[in-house]
Parts: sequence; structure tokens; C-alpha cells
Amino acid sequence: MIVTRTPFRITLGGGGTDLPSFYEKHGGYILAAGIDKYMYIALNVPLADRLVRLHYTKSETVEHAAELQHELAREALVAHGMTHSVEVASLADLPAGTGLGSSSCYLVGLLNAVRAYAGLPTCSADLAEEACEIELRRLGKPIGKQDQYMAAFGGLTELQIEKDGTVKVERIALPAHAVSEFVSRTHLYYTNIRRDALEILAHQDASMRNHGRERQRVEDALVEILEIGREIGMAFRNQRFDEFGNLMHQHWLAKKRLSPNVTVDPMEVLYERVREEFGVKGGKMVGAGGGGFMMLYCAGDGAALTEFMARQGFGRLGWALDYSGSRVVSNMLGSRDLGPHALDVTAAL
Repeated sequence: MIVTRTPFRITLGGGGTDLPSFYEKHGGYILAAGIDKYMYIALNVPLADRLVRLHYTKSETVEHAAELQHELAREALVAHGMTHSVEVASLADLPAGTGLGSSSCYLVGLLNAVRAYAGLPTCSADLAEEACEIELRRLGKPIGKQDQYMAAFGGLTELQIEKDGTVKVERIALPAHAVSEFVSRTHLYYTNIRRDALEILAHQDASMRNHGRERQRVEDALVEILEIGREIGMAFRNQRFDEFGNLMHQHWLAKKRLSPNVTVDPMEVLYERVREEFGVKGGKMVGAGGGGFMMLYCAGDGAALTEFMARQGFGRLGWALDYSGSRVVSNMLGSRDLGPHALDVTAAL
């Protein structure tokens, strides 16, 4: 059995500029952080069973991987010739639909496990690009490139996206005291609302690909988010975290212009209240919006904010930075006979 561990992420700046419909015209910029909450993938190769078994929120048993309904698992396994005699199970610290990039974590973690099984040399960029190939090109999902890259790389990381889709990855190195200050002031609260990010992103992507006032509105908002994102990157490099909080508020105002589904009215009322009463400089819904986790930067009394949010029914998620990215944490296949897959995988390369 092979087990991989892949970190979830929070986006700190530039969210939405990683979609091809935008970066192909303007380029894109993302600043994000891998966090110590993970997706775990276990891959096993039964010795006497030709079936493909997949366990997630559902369970599937099929004769050939191409028959799987779970499209990410299907594409990853078929691409590497693992079409029979394989079992995959997934577990996660946090549920899907919470804005932390769980789908891409699943895919990157599975690709890492498959590559480890095949004995392929693997680097983070390879994992990220193969995941982008599957999600954006083969499956045609209206998403960007940040989730795949952050799942693969982790850390406090900048992604500079060129118009041709090339991604330059650069880690921002901060001293331990600065990381501690940033993490302690950046609160995550689960809203108890799960949503499908694809619906929100599809609306943004369709608006960018059409003409007229809606496209101009969305494009103008994303250009502003791109500029704010780069300012946030500079604030982090200079350890000006209060400035980050102020910029995050500006980012949220621009983000709400992308789609009417980005914000949720009760959360918007709550957001305005905590800004007025608890020293919150800025915040947003993490990910595409519409629910999931609310991120708040609090320069005031963080304990008072935590207590207030708890009284509203929103528990604070403790978190830290993850610097490792997706990694194999257990490989118990050893030198066993890999059976027919040895030829299947080689033929697929």
C-alpha cells in the first residue's frame, strides 16, 4: 500500500486571476499558503483481484478504471495504465466544498501515489502540471491553476502565471516570529455552508469569454484583484501584515463583483459587524466564495473575536503553514512482484 498526504490551501491574494480566460490576456498572480490540514490517499494493488475499487463519500467497484464515475480518479488511473487490480481510498481532515482546494488535493495526491507505484521520478511541478492537464484540458473544468500547484508545493508561495500558462513558483521565506504573527492574526471560521465552487467559477469564466457589459465588469474586477494581489505579495515580503488585512478588504470588495453567488447575506452582515467591533481589518470567503471558510485578519483582540464567533456558532480552525506539499508518507509495496501493472504503466508513458 502507498499512502500520500497533500495539504489544503488558503488563497491570500490574486484569487481568480489563475483562470485561463483571464491570464491568457493579462497574466495571473496568486499568493497562497499550504496549511497543515490534509487529504490522504491510500492506493493498494490486490494480488488476486482484477476489479477496481474506489472508496470516497461513495464506493465504486468496476471491472475497468474507465468505468468509474469519479472523473478525477478515472482519468488519473487510466492515464497511467492502472485499469485493473487497484483499490483507492481517500480520507480528509476537512470536508469538500469548503473553499480549500479539496478536489485538486485529491487528484495531486492520487497522481503522487500512482507515480510512486510506477517508480517514476516525480517533482512538484510534474504533479501540478499533470493535474492541470487532467482538470483543465481533459475534463474542461472552468477552474484555474492555483489549487494544483499549491497542493503539490505547499508553503507560502507565489505563482506568477504567464499568458501562455507557464507558471513560475517562488517561495516567500519569513522568519519564524513573522510566520507566528501572521498565523495568529489570520482566523479561519467554518460557516457550515458547503457549496460547489465550479458553479461560481463557471459563471466567472463564462463572463470572461463573452462580450458586453458583464465581461467588462468581471474583467475590471479581476484586473483590480491582480493589482491588489501583487501589493499583498509585497506586504508579505516586508512583513507588513496589517497592510495585508487592509488589502484583503479591498480584495473582498472587488471579488464580490465577480458573481452574485460569491457572498452570502448573513455572512456579509457578520463580516461588517466584526470589522466594526473587533478590530478586523479585512476578510473574505476562502476559495470561490459562496460559503466554506471565512478568513478574517484581526489586528485587535483575537480572543474576543474567537469568543464572539463561537457564540454565533462558528468555531475557529487552528492551523499552521505546511511547507512539504504533496508527499508519500508510506510505501509498503517494497520489492514485491508488481504483477501486470509493471507492463501496463510502462506502456502508458
